[in-house]
Amino acid sequence: MSRRATPRKRAKPAADAPALSPRTALALLVAGMLLGCTVAGWLPAWLASWLLLVSLWTFGAYWRDKRAAIRAQPRVSERRLQVLALLGGWPGALFAQSLLHHKNRKVSFQQVFWVCAAANAACTLALLRAFSAAA
Repeated sequence: MSRRATPRKRAKPAADAPALSPRTALALLVAGMLLGCTVAGWLPAWLASWLLLVSLWTFGAYWRDKRAAIRAQPRVSERRLQVLALLGGWPGALFAQSLLHHKNRKVSFQQVFWVCAAANAACTLALLRAFSAAA
């Protein structure tokens, strides 16, 4: 007589440990890279300060827009949110989209957002190249 092995119960993930969204992970990765580049001297402090400031400003704009949407009050325009992303606030926008669950489903908004993020990244890389060539 052989005994059948009873199937093991799978461990359930902890309910209080939320999964890290791809947007949050990307924003954290970018923030870490910018910090690392600044510490290594590859990114000028003024540029790092600008990117931090505009990211915080962008997060605040998303927060105000989310609050206005909930309260049926006048909203922050999508154009303003996109311009802030283009100026370097896209990491803050990624955090806001992930944490506030705001503007993360509208396809037309996301398409323009990612073009703005790519354009800003390209400009930042061009500035880094110019900065390193001048040094």
